[in-house]
Amino acid sequence: MKVNKRGIAAAGAIAIVSTLTLAGCSTGTSGDDTSDSQGSGKLVVWVDAERVDALQDAADSYEDKTGVKVELVGKSVDDMKDDFIQQVPTGKGPDVVMGAHDWLGELSTNGVVAPIELGDSSEDYLPVALQAATYEGTVYMLPYAVENIAVLRNADLVPAAATSFDDMVSKGTFVVEQGTEGNPYHLYPFQTAFGAPVFGTDDSGSYDPTDLQLGSEGGFAFADWLGVQGAAGVLNTDVDGEIAKQQFLDGTAAFWLTGPWNVGAATDAGINVAIDPIPSPTGETASPFAGVKGFFVSSESKNKVAANDFLVNYIGTEDVQLELFKAGNILPALTAAADTAASDPIIAGFQAVGEDAVPMPAIPAMGAVWEFWGVAEAAIINGADPKTTWQKLVDDVTAAIK
Repeated sequence: MKVNKRGIAAAGAIAIVSTLTLAGCSTGTSGDDTSDSQGSGKLVVWVDAERVDALQDAADSYEDKTGVKVELVGKSVDDMKDDFIQQVPTGKGPDVVMGAHDWLGELSTNGVVAPIELGDSSEDYLPVALQAATYEGTVYMLPYAVENIAVLRNADLVPAAATSFDDMVSKGTFVVEQGTEGNPYHLYPFQTAFGAPVFGTDDSGSYDPTDLQLGSEGGFAFADWLGVQGAAGVLNTDVDGEIAKQQFLDGTAAFWLTGPWNVGAATDAGINVAIDPIPSPTGETASPFAGVKGFFVSSESKNKVAANDFLVNYIGTEDVQLELFKAGNILPALTAAADTAASDPIIAGFQAVGEDAVPMPAIPAMGAVWEFWGVAEAAIINGADPKTTWQKLVDDVTAAIK
Protein backbone atom coordinates (compact mmCIF):
# COMPACT_ATOMS: atom_id res chain seq x y z
CA MET A 1 0.00 0.00 0.00
CA LYS A 2 1.01 3.63 -0.43
CA VAL A 3 1.48 5.92 2.53
CA ASN A 4 1.20 9.66 1.90
CA LYS A 5 4.19 11.93 2.31
CA ARG A 6 2.85 13.31 5.56
CA GLY A 7 3.06 9.80 7.03
CA ILE A 8 6.66 9.33 5.92
CA ALA A 9 7.74 12.82 6.97
CA ALA A 10 6.02 12.87 10.35
CA ALA A 11 9.21 11.99 12.20
CA GLY A 12 8.21 14.00 15.22
CA ALA A 13 4.90 12.23 15.56
CA ILE A 14 6.49 8.85 15.09
CA ALA A 15 9.08 9.64 17.71
CA ILE A 16 6.31 10.44 20.17
CA VAL A 17 4.48 7.27 19.17
CA SER A 18 7.63 5.26 19.79
CA THR A 19 7.99 6.80 23.23
CA LEU A 20 4.40 5.94 24.03
CA THR A 21 4.95 2.43 22.76
CA LEU A 22 7.88 1.88 25.09
CA ALA A 23 5.76 3.11 27.96
CA GLY A 24 3.06 0.61 27.13
CA CYS A 25 0.13 2.87 26.38
CA SER A 26 -2.99 1.22 25.05
CA THR A 27 -6.11 0.66 27.10
CA GLY A 28 -7.71 -1.20 24.23
CA THR A 29 -9.22 -4.63 24.60
CA SER A 30 -9.84 -7.32 22.06
CA GLY A 31 -13.47 -7.78 21.13
CA ASP A 32 -15.66 -7.95 24.21
CA ASP A 33 -12.79 -9.10 26.41
CA THR A 34 -12.26 -6.41 29.04
CA SER A 35 -8.84 -7.58 30.20
CA ASP A 36 -6.31 -4.73 30.38
CA SER A 37 -3.84 -4.64 27.49
CA GLN A 38 -1.56 -1.94 28.86
CA GLY A 39 2.06 -2.59 28.14
CA SER A 40 1.31 -4.18 24.78
CA GLY A 41 2.26 -1.12 22.68
CA LYS A 42 -0.69 -1.59 20.37
CA LEU A 43 -3.80 0.05 19.05
CA VAL A 44 -7.06 -1.85 19.24
CA VAL A 45 -9.45 -0.83 16.48
CA TRP A 46 -13.06 -1.94 16.35
CA VAL A 47 -14.33 -2.14 12.77
CA ASP A 48 -17.30 -3.45 10.87
CA ALA A 49 -16.55 -7.15 10.47
CA GLU A 50 -16.93 -6.83 6.69
CA ARG A 51 -14.11 -4.27 6.49
CA VAL A 52 -11.34 -5.99 8.44
CA ASP A 53 -9.62 -7.27 5.31
CA ALA A 54 -9.75 -3.84 3.67
CA LEU A 55 -7.76 -2.36 6.57
CA GLN A 56 -5.25 -5.14 7.17
CA ASP A 57 -2.54 -3.74 4.87
CA ALA A 58 -2.76 -0.35 6.58
CA ALA A 59 -2.48 -2.01 9.99
CA ASP A 60 0.53 -4.06 8.91
CA SER A 61 2.21 -1.06 7.31
CA TYR A 62 1.74 1.02 10.44
CA GLU A 63 3.32 -1.66 12.61
CA ASP A 64 6.26 -1.96 10.21
CA LYS A 65 6.83 1.80 10.28
CA THR A 66 6.31 2.55 13.97
CA GLY A 67 6.49 -0.70 15.90
CA VAL A 68 2.94 -0.15 17.16
CA LYS A 69 0.77 -3.18 16.50
CA VAL A 70 -2.72 -2.47 15.20
CA GLU A 71 -5.20 -5.14 16.23
CA LEU A 72 -8.33 -5.06 14.07
CA VAL A 73 -11.38 -6.46 15.84
CA GLY A 74 -14.41 -7.21 13.67
CA LYS A 75 -17.65 -6.22 15.38
CA SER A 76 -21.32 -6.10 14.48
CA VAL A 77 -22.35 -2.57 13.55
CA ASP A 78 -25.49 -3.11 15.63
CA ASP A 79 -23.45 -3.40 18.82
CA MET A 80 -20.45 -1.14 18.32
CA LYS A 81 -21.80 2.20 19.47
CA ASP A 82 -23.46 0.96 22.66
CA ASP A 83 -20.50 -1.26 23.54
CA PHE A 84 -18.12 1.65 22.96
CA ILE A 85 -20.11 4.05 25.15
CA GLN A 86 -20.35 1.47 27.93
CA GLN A 87 -16.71 0.37 27.92
CA VAL A 88 -14.78 3.62 27.43
CA PRO A 89 -15.61 5.13 30.86
CA THR A 90 -14.23 1.99 32.50
CA GLY A 91 -10.88 2.46 30.77
CA LYS A 92 -11.58 -0.52 28.55
CA GLY A 93 -12.81 -0.80 24.99
CA PRO A 94 -10.79 0.05 21.88
CA ASP A 95 -8.46 2.93 21.10
CA VAL A 96 -10.36 3.55 17.85
CA VAL A 97 -13.87 2.67 16.71
CA MET A 98 -15.44 2.79 13.26
CA GLY A 99 -18.86 4.41 13.13
CA ALA A 100 -21.28 6.92 11.63
CA HIS A 101 -21.09 10.70 12.00
CA ASP A 102 -24.59 10.89 13.47
CA TRP A 103 -23.24 9.09 16.53
CA LEU A 104 -21.26 12.21 17.33
CA GLY A 105 -23.81 14.01 19.48
CA GLU A 106 -24.25 10.98 21.71
CA LEU A 107 -20.54 10.16 21.82
CA SER A 108 -19.64 13.75 22.67
CA THR A 109 -22.36 14.06 25.31
CA ASN A 110 -21.05 10.91 26.96
CA GLY A 111 -17.48 12.21 26.81
CA VAL A 112 -16.10 9.09 25.13
CA VAL A 113 -14.34 10.60 22.08
CA ALA A 114 -11.20 12.72 21.70
CA PRO A 115 -10.54 15.40 19.07
CA ILE A 116 -8.60 14.47 15.94
CA GLU A 117 -5.86 16.69 14.53
CA LEU A 118 -6.13 16.61 10.75
CA GLY A 119 -3.55 19.31 10.10
CA ASP A 120 -3.11 20.20 6.43
CA SER A 121 -5.01 17.07 5.39
CA SER A 122 -8.32 18.74 6.27
CA GLU A 123 -8.26 20.25 2.78
CA ASP A 124 -8.07 16.78 1.22
CA TYR A 125 -11.61 15.73 2.13
CA LEU A 126 -14.98 16.35 0.51
CA PRO A 127 -16.47 19.43 2.21
CA VAL A 128 -19.58 17.58 3.40
CA ALA A 129 -17.40 14.86 4.94
CA LEU A 130 -15.33 17.38 6.87
CA GLN A 131 -18.46 19.22 8.01
CA ALA A 132 -19.99 15.97 9.26
CA ALA A 133 -16.79 15.07 11.11
CA THR A 134 -16.94 18.36 13.03
CA TYR A 135 -19.00 18.88 16.18
CA GLU A 136 -19.27 22.28 17.86
CA GLY A 137 -16.25 23.48 15.90
CA THR A 138 -13.99 20.50 16.72
CA VAL A 139 -13.10 17.57 14.45
CA TYR A 140 -13.81 14.25 16.16
CA MET A 141 -13.89 11.83 13.23
CA LEU A 142 -11.59 10.74 10.41
CA PRO A 143 -14.08 10.31 7.55
CA TYR A 144 -13.77 7.51 5.03
CA ALA A 145 -17.12 7.33 3.16
CA VAL A 146 -20.06 9.53 2.18
CA GLU A 147 -23.53 8.22 1.39
CA ASN A 148 -26.62 10.01 0.08
CA ILE A 149 -29.74 9.28 -1.90
CA ALA A 150 -30.34 10.15 -5.56
CA VAL A 151 -32.86 9.30 -8.26
CA LEU A 152 -32.44 5.92 -9.95
CA ARG A 153 -33.90 6.13 -13.45
CA ASN A 154 -34.75 3.21 -15.73
CA ALA A 155 -33.00 4.59 -18.79
CA ASP A 156 -34.75 2.14 -21.10
CA LEU A 157 -38.14 3.54 -20.04
CA VAL A 158 -37.09 7.20 -19.81
CA PRO A 159 -33.95 8.07 -21.81
CA ALA A 160 -33.32 11.53 -20.33
CA ALA A 161 -33.21 12.93 -16.80
CA ALA A 162 -36.17 14.97 -15.57
CA THR A 163 -35.77 18.73 -15.39
CA SER A 164 -38.11 19.25 -12.43
CA PHE A 165 -40.26 17.28 -10.03
CA ASP A 166 -43.38 17.81 -12.15
CA ASP A 167 -41.45 16.79 -15.27
CA MET A 168 -40.37 13.58 -13.54
CA VAL A 169 -43.92 12.71 -12.52
CA SER A 170 -45.18 13.39 -16.06
CA LYS A 171 -42.56 11.10 -17.62
CA GLY A 172 -43.19 8.01 -15.53
CA THR A 173 -44.22 6.63 -12.18
CA PHE A 174 -42.08 7.86 -9.30
CA VAL A 175 -41.66 5.83 -6.10
CA VAL A 176 -40.09 6.70 -2.78
CA GLU A 177 -40.11 4.71 0.43
CA GLN A 178 -42.65 6.00 2.97
CA GLY A 179 -44.66 3.57 5.09
CA THR A 180 -47.33 4.19 7.68
CA GLU A 181 -45.05 6.36 9.86
CA GLY A 182 -43.61 8.31 6.96
CA ASN A 183 -39.97 8.62 5.98
CA PRO A 184 -38.67 12.18 6.30
CA TYR A 185 -35.12 11.10 5.44
CA HIS A 186 -36.22 10.41 1.87
CA LEU A 187 -38.42 13.51 1.64
CA TYR A 188 -35.82 15.88 3.04
CA PRO A 189 -34.43 17.06 -0.33
CA PHE A 190 -37.89 18.31 -1.26
CA GLN A 191 -38.21 20.05 2.11
CA THR A 192 -34.89 21.83 1.63
CA ALA A 193 -36.02 22.98 -1.82
CA PHE A 194 -38.66 25.01 0.02
CA GLY A 195 -35.95 26.64 2.15
CA ALA A 196 -36.82 24.71 5.28
CA PRO A 197 -33.85 22.86 6.81
CA VAL A 198 -34.42 21.25 10.18
CA PHE A 199 -31.97 23.53 12.01
CA GLY A 200 -30.05 26.65 11.19
CA THR A 201 -26.29 26.80 11.73
CA ASP A 202 -24.06 28.87 13.98
CA ASP A 203 -20.93 30.84 13.06
CA SER A 204 -18.83 27.67 13.05
CA GLY A 205 -21.19 25.97 10.59
CA SER A 206 -22.50 23.58 13.24
CA TYR A 207 -26.22 22.93 13.61
CA ASP A 208 -27.83 25.19 16.20
CA PRO A 209 -30.51 23.40 18.30
CA THR A 210 -31.98 26.77 19.31
CA ASP A 211 -32.65 27.67 15.67
CA LEU A 212 -35.42 25.27 14.63
CA GLN A 213 -36.26 26.02 11.00
CA LEU A 214 -39.14 23.56 10.63
CA GLY A 215 -41.54 26.35 11.55
CA SER A 216 -40.30 28.73 8.88
CA GLU A 217 -42.49 29.93 6.05
CA GLY A 218 -40.78 27.35 3.85
CA GLY A 219 -41.75 24.58 6.24
CA PHE A 220 -45.43 25.38 5.91
CA ALA A 221 -45.10 25.70 2.12
CA PHE A 222 -43.53 22.24 2.08
CA ALA A 223 -46.41 20.90 4.19
CA ASP A 224 -48.92 22.27 1.68
CA TRP A 225 -46.96 20.60 -1.13
CA LEU A 226 -46.99 17.28 0.74
CA GLY A 227 -50.77 17.47 0.96
CA VAL A 228 -51.08 18.08 -2.78
CA GLN A 229 -48.75 15.17 -3.62
CA GLY A 230 -50.64 12.87 -1.25
CA ALA A 231 -53.99 13.79 -2.76
CA ALA A 232 -52.61 13.16 -6.25
CA GLY A 233 -51.24 9.76 -5.24
CA VAL A 234 -47.65 10.71 -6.04
CA LEU A 235 -46.70 10.14 -2.41
CA ASN A 236 -48.29 7.16 -0.73
CA THR A 237 -47.76 5.80 2.78
CA ASP A 238 -48.78 2.34 1.56
CA VAL A 239 -45.48 2.25 -0.32
CA ASP A 240 -42.77 0.95 2.00
CA GLY A 241 -39.20 0.12 1.06
CA GLU A 242 -39.92 -3.32 -0.37
CA ILE A 243 -42.89 -2.14 -2.43
CA ALA A 244 -40.89 0.78 -3.83
CA LYS A 245 -38.09 -1.58 -4.78
CA GLN A 246 -40.40 -4.09 -6.43
CA GLN A 247 -42.17 -1.44 -8.48
CA PHE A 248 -38.86 -0.24 -9.87
CA LEU A 249 -37.54 -3.75 -10.47
CA ASP A 250 -40.64 -4.88 -12.35
CA GLY A 251 -40.73 -1.73 -14.50
CA THR A 252 -43.89 -0.27 -12.99
CA ALA A 253 -41.92 2.75 -11.84
CA ALA A 254 -39.39 4.58 -13.97
CA PHE A 255 -37.95 6.67 -11.12
CA TRP A 256 -36.92 5.56 -7.63
CA LEU A 257 -35.54 7.86 -4.96
CA THR A 258 -33.14 5.72 -2.94
CA GLY A 259 -29.51 5.18 -2.01
CA PRO A 260 -26.52 3.26 -3.36
CA TRP A 261 -27.48 0.30 -1.17
CA ASN A 262 -30.26 -0.54 -3.67
CA VAL A 263 -28.32 -0.15 -6.91
CA GLY A 264 -27.12 -3.75 -6.89
CA ALA A 265 -30.66 -5.12 -6.81
CA ALA A 266 -31.59 -2.98 -9.82
CA THR A 267 -28.57 -3.88 -11.93
CA ASP A 268 -28.91 -7.56 -11.00
CA ALA A 269 -32.47 -7.37 -12.34
CA GLY A 270 -31.07 -6.25 -15.70
CA ILE A 271 -32.27 -2.67 -15.45
CA ASN A 272 -30.32 -0.03 -17.33
CA VAL A 273 -29.82 2.29 -14.35
CA ALA A 274 -28.92 5.95 -14.58
CA ILE A 275 -28.30 8.12 -11.51
CA ASP A 276 -29.94 11.54 -11.69
CA PRO A 277 -30.02 14.67 -9.54
CA ILE A 278 -33.07 14.96 -7.30
CA PRO A 279 -35.52 17.14 -9.23
CA SER A 280 -36.72 20.17 -7.33
CA PRO A 281 -40.39 21.04 -6.86
CA THR A 282 -39.50 24.74 -6.55
CA GLY A 283 -36.54 25.46 -8.78
CA GLU A 284 -34.28 25.78 -5.73
CA THR A 285 -31.67 23.14 -4.88
CA ALA A 286 -32.99 19.89 -3.43
CA SER A 287 -30.38 18.91 -0.83
CA PRO A 288 -30.52 15.39 0.61
CA PHE A 289 -28.95 14.31 3.85
CA ALA A 290 -25.42 12.95 3.71
CA GLY A 291 -24.39 10.16 6.02
CA VAL A 292 -20.65 10.05 6.64
CA LYS A 293 -18.74 7.08 8.03
CA GLY A 294 -15.43 7.29 9.79
CA PHE A 295 -13.26 6.53 12.80
CA PHE A 296 -13.32 7.95 16.34
CA VAL A 297 -10.55 7.96 18.96
CA SER A 298 -11.46 6.94 22.50
CA SER A 299 -11.15 9.71 25.08
CA GLU A 300 -9.60 7.13 27.42
CA SER A 301 -7.00 5.79 25.02
CA LYS A 302 -3.49 6.06 26.43
CA ASN A 303 -2.17 6.07 22.87
CA LYS A 304 -3.99 9.04 21.32
CA VAL A 305 -0.94 10.22 19.39
CA ALA A 306 -0.52 6.85 17.70
CA ALA A 307 -4.26 6.60 17.07
CA ASN A 308 -4.33 10.05 15.45
CA ASP A 309 -1.24 9.24 13.37
CA PHE A 310 -2.67 5.93 12.18
CA LEU A 311 -5.97 7.50 11.16
CA VAL A 312 -4.68 10.65 9.49
CA ASN A 313 -1.61 9.26 7.75
CA TYR A 314 -2.72 5.71 6.96
CA ILE A 315 -6.54 5.48 6.87
CA GLY A 316 -6.52 8.94 5.30
CA THR A 317 -4.71 7.80 2.16
CA GLU A 318 -6.13 7.20 -1.28
CA ASP A 319 -5.13 3.53 -1.37
CA VAL A 320 -6.79 2.66 1.95
CA GLN A 321 -9.93 4.64 1.23
CA LEU A 322 -10.23 2.88 -2.11
CA GLU A 323 -9.86 -0.48 -0.35
CA LEU A 324 -12.73 0.53 1.94
CA PHE A 325 -14.67 1.60 -1.14
CA LYS A 326 -14.21 -1.84 -2.69
CA ALA A 327 -15.51 -3.42 0.51
CA GLY A 328 -18.65 -1.28 0.69
CA ASN A 329 -19.08 0.46 -2.69
CA ILE A 330 -19.70 3.78 -0.92
CA LEU A 331 -18.11 7.00 -2.20
CA PRO A 332 -14.80 7.67 -0.40
CA ALA A 333 -14.56 10.77 1.76
CA LEU A 334 -11.05 11.63 0.58
CA THR A 335 -11.42 13.77 -2.56
CA ALA A 336 -8.69 12.02 -4.56
CA ALA A 337 -10.15 8.60 -3.78
CA ALA A 338 -13.67 9.81 -4.54
CA ASP A 339 -12.59 11.09 -7.94
CA THR A 340 -10.93 7.75 -8.72
CA ALA A 341 -14.01 5.79 -7.65
CA ALA A 342 -16.18 8.08 -9.77
CA SER A 343 -14.79 6.53 -12.94
CA ASP A 344 -17.85 4.32 -12.42
CA PRO A 345 -20.81 6.34 -13.75
CA ILE A 346 -23.07 5.08 -10.94
CA ILE A 347 -20.66 6.37 -8.31
CA ALA A 348 -20.18 9.57 -10.29
CA GLY A 349 -23.94 10.12 -10.25
CA PHE A 350 -24.15 9.81 -6.47
CA GLN A 351 -21.08 12.01 -6.10
CA ALA A 352 -22.70 14.75 -8.19
CA VAL A 353 -25.89 14.66 -6.10
CA GLY A 354 -23.76 14.58 -2.95
CA GLU A 355 -22.23 17.94 -3.83
CA ASP A 356 -25.56 19.45 -2.77
CA ALA A 357 -25.99 17.19 0.27
CA VAL A 358 -25.88 18.39 3.88
CA PRO A 359 -24.79 16.30 6.87
CA MET A 360 -27.59 14.70 8.82
CA PRO A 361 -27.67 16.62 12.13
CA ALA A 362 -25.75 14.78 14.82
CA ILE A 363 -26.86 17.04 17.67
CA PRO A 364 -28.88 15.41 20.48
CA ALA A 365 -31.88 17.65 19.68
CA MET A 366 -32.32 15.72 16.42
CA GLY A 367 -33.81 12.86 18.43
CA ALA A 368 -36.81 15.04 19.24
CA VAL A 369 -37.27 15.79 15.54
CA TRP A 370 -37.27 12.14 14.49
CA GLU A 371 -39.86 11.34 17.16
CA PHE A 372 -42.56 13.49 15.55
CA TRP A 373 -41.42 14.30 12.03
CA GLY A 374 -42.36 11.24 9.99
CA VAL A 375 -45.73 10.77 11.69
CA ALA A 376 -46.70 14.36 10.85
CA GLU A 377 -45.65 13.99 7.23
CA ALA A 378 -47.56 10.73 6.86
CA ALA A 379 -50.68 12.34 8.30
CA ILE A 380 -50.47 15.21 5.81
CA ILE A 381 -49.94 12.82 2.90
CA ASN A 382 -53.05 10.96 4.06
CA GLY A 383 -55.21 14.07 4.08
CA ALA A 384 -54.69 15.82 7.42
CA ASP A 385 -54.71 19.62 7.32
CA PRO A 386 -51.16 20.67 6.40
CA LYS A 387 -51.05 23.88 8.43
CA THR A 388 -52.36 22.56 11.74
CA THR A 389 -50.46 19.28 11.45
CA TRP A 390 -47.18 21.00 10.68
CA GLN A 391 -47.72 23.51 13.48
CA LYS A 392 -48.26 20.64 15.92
CA LEU A 393 -45.01 19.09 14.68
CA VAL A 394 -43.16 22.34 15.36
CA ASP A 395 -44.76 22.71 18.79
CA ASP A 396 -44.04 19.10 19.78
CA VAL A 397 -40.39 19.29 18.68
CA THR A 398 -39.87 22.64 20.40
CA ALA A 399 -41.31 21.31 23.66
CA ALA A 400 -39.23 18.12 23.45
CA ILE A 401 -35.99 20.03 22.86
CA LYS A 402 -36.66 22.31 25.84
